[in-house]
Amino acid sequence: MASSLTCAGIIWAFLSFLCAAASCVGFFMPYWLLGSQLEKSVSFGTFRRCSYPVRDESRQMTVMVEQCGRYASFQAIPSAEWRICTVVTGLGCGLLLLVALTALMGCCVSELISRTVGRVAGGIQFLGGKCSCSEGMGC
Repeated sequence: MASSLTCAGIIWAFLSFLCAAASCVGFFMPYWLLGSQLEKSVSFGTFRRCSYPVRDESRQMTVMVEQCGRYASFQAIPSAEWRICTVVTGLGCGLLLLVALTALMGCCVSELISRTVGRVAGGIQFLGGKCSCSEGMGC
């Protein structure tokens, strides 16, 4: 298998993949905010949560669901800011993953990544990183 990447390009491809994987795992894990509610440990991220309160209409009280899961719908995410954060961070992770997988394919396929494609991929990767970092910290 011939590669269209230099040694620096191969290192970039593997580091890109590691960073994209770390960003995606961080995005999918519900441990962005930790706290307690109704004497139970709770945590949540942009679209997943663990140990969350729900209203039990039959008993007319709030009970804690002690499991992890995603929100029932996009509108169930607590605020508009969190919904925007979910979309922008997810978009950033998607862009990072797209570039990383393309770069890894460039390690195995000759003539896949030219100088121009590498520059465009770097720009897309910068945009993806900017979306993931700025929105993830701003939420």
